[in-house]
Amino acid sequence: MLRPEFPVLPRGAARPALRGAGPGDFTEAWLRNRRLSEHTRDAYRRDVAGWLAWCRARQLDPLRANFLDVNAYGRELEATPAARSGRPLTPATVARKLSALSSWYDFLVKLRAIEANPVTAADRPRVDRDHSSTVGLTPQEVDALLAAAQAESGPTAARNRAAVALLADLGLRVGELVSLDLADLGAERGHRSVRFVGKGGKPRRRALTPSTAYAVDAYLAERAAAQGVGTHQLTGPLLVTATGARLDRHSVFRLVRRLARTAGIPAWAKLSPHSLRHAFATTARAEGVPLEDVQDAMGHADPRTTRRYDRDRHNLDRDPAYAIWAARARRRA
Repeated sequence: MLRPEFPVLPRGAARPALRGAGPGDFTEAWLRNRRLSEHTRDAYRRDVAGWLAWCRARQLDPLRANFLDVNAYGRELEATPAARSGRPLTPATVARKLSALSSWYDFLVKLRAIEANPVTAADRPRVDRDHSSTVGLTPQEVDALLAAAQAESGPTAARNRAAVALLADLGLRVGELVSLDLADLGAERGHRSVRFVGKGGKPRRRALTPSTAYAVDAYLAERAAAQGVGTHQLTGPLLVTATGARLDRHSVFRLVRRLARTAGIPAWAKLSPHSLRHAFATTARAEGVPLEDVQDAMGHADPRTTRRYDRDRHNLDRDPAYAIWAARARRRA
């Protein structure tokens, strides 16, 4: 049976900080302890809730679960069709859920609520770090999508152009985009810039390209005129709905797919704002931007993540053998 109290600890062990707490309380304490975006926080909360529901259905105390229980849960996840697609969860999705669960259990170990993390010894799905399920875009398709936004008219057209320009030219995550406030815009040493909090709670700043700055300025000028105020008097979120509420990520998903469909991009129904982030990395590397600069721009802690975003990394045109051959040819000349 599920028990809200802590298991008996070895004699002399420190008592846990959340005395009398249940699994749900642990989850909220764990999330409060992490620097996470609201989107990630919600995803982690669902991941742990799924595990707790699985334990509850089997009258298994999650504070006494072992790696065999986690293995059984993982196998069931792999065999259970997803609600939206009707297909079994991918190994990457299962691995992500177990990773969230492992972090939750690590927190419980630190609190001395349990002695060991049962996920540590579990058999997690092998995930190819070189693989990404995100559908990418070619530079020409990004151009077509931007052109479709430029051709639009109507009350939200200027806002949509600004949103797509920020995604395409800066490679922002959709959560970073919709969290931007007007106060985040600025100027530094001759650069138009934007500051925001990236993944992991890390402060970030990026330069606005001339075309993106123009799109943002045009949108804000139109928004200020509609309110009968000066641009400098605008406050609150950078991107807003017709009612003045902050634009949400679901609206941005719909926007990208609608523009892609208008642009005649074949895979429009499978695209997401993240597709533009992948295109940003691929194009930057193809244009010769050093990997470390792309990594810094995207806010990746691990360069292997940046490489995975580079869809053109296996192009034989970039094989270093050519550079070595060319250098040898120059020496012989």
